[in-house]
Amino acid sequence: MSNLRTFDLNLLVAFDVLMRELNVTRAAEQMFVTQSAMSHILNRLRQKLDDPLLVKTPAGMKPTERALALIEPVRGLLAELEQLIQPPLEFEAGTSQRSFAIAATDYLEFLLIPALSGLINRIAPGINIHVKRTETSFPVAQLENGSLDVVLGFESVLDPPAQLQCQKLFDDEMVCVVRQNHPVIRSAPSLEEYIAGPHMLISWKGNPAGIIDQYLQELGVERRIKLIVPNFLSAPLIVAQTDMILSLPYKLAERFTTFVPLEIFPVPLKLPTYDLVMIWHPLQDKDPAHLWLRDKITTIGRTVNGL
Repeated sequence: MSNLRTFDLNLLVAFDVLMRELNVTRAAEQMFVTQSAMSHILNRLRQKLDDPLLVKTPAGMKPTERALALIEPVRGLLAELEQLIQPPLEFEAGTSQRSFAIAATDYLEFLLIPALSGLINRIAPGINIHVKRTETSFPVAQLENGSLDVVLGFESVLDPPAQLQCQKLFDDEMVCVVRQNHPVIRSAPSLEEYIAGPHMLISWKGNPAGIIDQYLQELGVERRIKLIVPNFLSAPLIVAQTDMILSLPYKLAERFTTFVPLEIFPVPLKLPTYDLVMIWHPLQDKDPAHLWLRDKITTIGRTVNGL
């Protein structure tokens, strides 16, 4: 038998039609080819399979023993191939028991996960979400092997590899917050007032300086960082009870003011806005369940952005 690499699988489709019709003319009509073309296809099948396959008899064309033995295996193979090339089934979120893993900073965990969890709980109660902390190195391997589904964070901080898919969810800008009735900062601070005050820094990596310090360094000045904490959880409570200045993204600062009495002011520096993004591996790009999750995260992102 011929090597599979040189075998035209379309011949198996023609074989199946010929065995059903037992007539070259009718098989040609089913294949939408001419009778001459169908006769040529039959000859190719005979050569490849080294068997006459269909033989003329007084009662019409009859399949050989070899052809009869091949009918069911060929039909089974064609059915499997048909299944393979069908588009994937739609993701039935309402009945799914799937778990998703999301890596996120506590900033995005605070802004997105409560609303995302509420949405999923309403429309897909069987789905579980595992939120993991982003690591110091970008988790390419985890995205590739499926132990992580998406990574959420600031694009400039994450610096994702170019081969990954990246979608902007919303952007944010840096502001500063102080307690109400702060002894010095009662309106938008000048640069001098800003650097003169004691500062609090949120640094999940433990770095002793943040993005703002890089810009201050370019201006030849520096601020005093009095307290460094690894996450946002305690930050508003600390600022509300001290004279420290905390610089952080506006959308987070705005939420903080609903918990404790804080004032929001612009940072006296020309800073860019920062894109918050969702990152995933191209291997998952067309997966229906993955598409569903990303759509829901995008929906919540638009809500956070006020759209």
